[in-house]
Amino acid sequence: SGLTMAQFGDAVRILGVVFVAMAVIWIVLAVAAFLGASWARVVLIVLLALYGLPLLAIMATSGQPVAGTGHVWHSDPDGGASFATGDGGFVYVSNSEVSGGGGGVGAIRFDAAAQIVDAYAILTGTDSNCAGGATPWGTWLSCEEESRGRVYECNPFAPGSQGVERPALGDFAHEAAAVDDRHQCVYLTEDRSDGLLYRFRPDAYPDLSSGTLEAAEIQGAGTIAPGEIRSLAWHVVPNPNPGGGTSTRHQVTAATPFDGGEGCFFERGLVYFTTKGDSRVWCVNTVAGTIRIVYDLATTGVPELARPDNVTVTPCGDVFVAEDPDDLQIVALTQSGGVVPVLQLTGVSGTEITGPALDPSGTRLYFSSQRSPGETFEVTGPFAPPPHVPALPGPWTAFFAAALAVAGALRLRATTRAEDR
Repeated sequence: SGLTMAQFGDAVRILGVVFVAMAVIWIVLAVAAFLGASWARVVLIVLLALYGLPLLAIMATSGQPVAGTGHVWHSDPDGGASFATGDGGFVYVSNSEVSGGGGGVGAIRFDAAAQIVDAYAILTGTDSNCAGGATPWGTWLSCEEESRGRVYECNPFAPGSQGVERPALGDFAHEAAAVDDRHQCVYLTEDRSDGLLYRFRPDAYPDLSSGTLEAAEIQGAGTIAPGEIRSLAWHVVPNPNPGGGTSTRHQVTAATPFDGGEGCFFERGLVYFTTKGDSRVWCVNTVAGTIRIVYDLATTGVPELARPDNVTVTPCGDVFVAEDPDDLQIVALTQSGGVVPVLQLTGVSGTEITGPALDPSGTRLYFSSQRSPGETFEVTGPFAPPPHVPALPGPWTAFFAAALAVAGALRLRATTRAEDR
């Protein structure tokens, strides 16, 4: 027999109680997390990850002490990366793009529960530290975006340390660096309208104190177009440290100029880098020795990304690109060819998005708003797709599961009573 009206009313009331209870639980967890209860924050992160919903938090604000520490967060936060620690935690490093000797690198250390346990500087007294790159051996290459800028190799795990200057990587307007551990070299971008793409080959990898600096040439007739794959040739830069002489980008006549080199990241044999002047994302296949344009604003059918800057790659191979500034998005270029906005910063002007980097687990994304004021954020993912299991979106999964359970119980009760009669 079916449900009576009275039984249906009971079911509706029970569902209402379940729904209100769920809402109360979410509110209690949110308030407890806001008040600093680490257990509540961990539970929220797990629940939000299960539902595929993001959780946003401000980790640091320029000019203010990082929570629970005495370290004042730097101005103009820029390029960043994360480094795993031996206790299951990690360190997020962030450049400071302040000129006139006010630049450097700050770091925030997190424990295994992603709670802040320390913050400190690992480089000070430098100029316009823009982006950089993490090395496979656990250091951070911080790049000065000055006409005769240099790269500093920094230790993320040493509070108060001072990075080591690496002049062999050249004196030019450095933007970012990416280490190809397979071929034991470093790729470098140059933020000038006629900047070059460089490759540094150390004499004794991973020692970056000496080696050969080279500049890239895209081979073939005419200018490369979207859809083309072309070979790269590399030419030695005669004088990587020109002082007052000819700049590195003008020493190799065959080298191909790129319109404002920006972010650079190595992943699985590929080097992704961006050029802001023409709003392009490029990909170098380090195995094949080729280059292609992954995204071009002028020709794409999905113009979501403009003025691309810092870049990182997720565990599933999606390329996350930050905008400077356009409409202040981080946009994902997916492996399936999609151009998908991941997040957008609203309500702030005169800034840019910088420093996107995933934590070692790939479940948290860190990035900064550089100015007005400078703030560094954490967004909880996940940022890699889980195995596909058909499910309803969001909290409705639990709601309808409870509804089915109640309806099933009432149906069984009604059937049992009918059989007893």
